[in-house]
Amino acid sequence: MGAGQSKAELNEKVFPNETSISVSPDVVNQLSDRLHSFDVAPERQSSLDAHIRSRIQAELQYLRQEEAHVRQEIEAALEKENLDRETTIADNVDDKNSEVSTKSSATILEDLEQMQSKLSGFNARKQLQQFSQVEKANEAILSCYKSNRITPLDCWQQVKSFKNAVASVEQEYLKAV
Repeated sequence: MGAGQSKAELNEKVFPNETSISVSPDVVNQLSDRLHSFDVAPERQSSLDAHIRSRIQAELQYLRQEEAHVRQEIEAALEKENLDRETTIADNVDDKNSEVSTKSSATILEDLEQMQSKLSGFNARKQLQQFSQVEKANEAILSCYKSNRITPLDCWQQVKSFKNAVASVEQEYLKAV
């Protein structure tokens, strides 16, 4: 009852081959070898390599520029934050403490460098003063040897004073350490 009309008719027709189609195994092997091998001419490969290298270099350059830009932004933000913090601290100082000036970090670093240079100069002068005894004893030995070329054994007193000066400097150094 109407079920036959709702079915679509199949109009498929199959035509059988009158001749058989066959491909030789050599042709199949040759085609499969070409499918799996990706041999590229050396000129083409070198141009591909050069193109890839140039793309990588361009990307690296871009990333380095971006990194420098981000670093500059971070430094600017940190500098602004530090300046804001310094001004906040300066604003919070009481009137009685207003005599004490707040210094920026650059000024503090400059003062620190000056103090370090003064300290290194002081230490250098102090070391020269400590070794002055040794230098004097050394000069005494040299002058004694020059005056007693024939009998250098007569300079035993100067050698003894030199050894004592060196020993005293060593003791002072060990106490300092």
